[in-house]
Amino acid sequence: MTVALVHGNPESAAIWDPLVAELARAGVDDVVRLSPPGFGVPLPAGFPATVTAYRDWLISELERFDRPVDVLGHDWGGGHVGTALMERPELVRSWASDALSLFEPDYVWHDLAQTWQTPGDGEASLDEMFAGTPAERAERLQAFGIDRPEALQIAGVQGDEMKQAILALYRSAAQPAMAELGKGLSTLASRPGLALVATADPFGGSEEIRRRAAERAGAEVAVLDGLGHWWMAEDPARGARVLTAFWRARAWSP
Repeated sequence: MTVALVHGNPESAAIWDPLVAELARAGVDDVVRLSPPGFGVPLPAGFPATVTAYRDWLISELERFDRPVDVLGHDWGGGHVGTALMERPELVRSWASDALSLFEPDYVWHDLAQTWQTPGDGEASLDEMFAGTPAERAERLQAFGIDRPEALQIAGVQGDEMKQAILALYRSAAQPAMAELGKGLSTLASRPGLALVATADPFGGSEEIRRRAAERAGAEVAVLDGLGHWWMAEDPARGARVLTAFWRARAWSP
């Protein structure tokens, strides 16, 4: 069965390299990476890069598979998984996400997101964030636990198109937009789901709000104690164990 991986911001598909290697060791080698437009792949002319545009993009990607897939979304990739499956849950056999809390009505965007949502401030923030050489940007990514090979690949694709996509996406997601979308979160319960809760992730809100979202989505909860936002880079072996256990128990059972 195919596993589809969807990454987030400000990343490229390289963020998955360590996890993909661990999954292969566990016998999971049919893995496809789906890169949201502007995040490691070109931003098509006219693509609005809004929450609903990425929802429709992911639906179209999932429709290309011959059979329903097991999809895993990280960061905004997890948000895209949620919005896509609220519309088309039949496209997957199972799903996993570390970003369900985005859909809770009392979720408050973190400080950096609120900066990006503010005209002028957002542009200035990203100009500073993407300043310097790829090597210098990679060093900043390494400080968050991303290994240098992956950090260099991600830093190499951070530029004007990613800035444009970030600003459009976050501004379209300013509350109450995500709370409104989240009214359909229970639709995800029609397929086996896994909510990944990395306890040291500063961007996803409290563990309470993440568990509440998981309950509304009918998902199991896997706690990645002590891991941060980039858990798949910090401890890919643990991530692979959690995911393969879920897939084999729920998605791949006879």
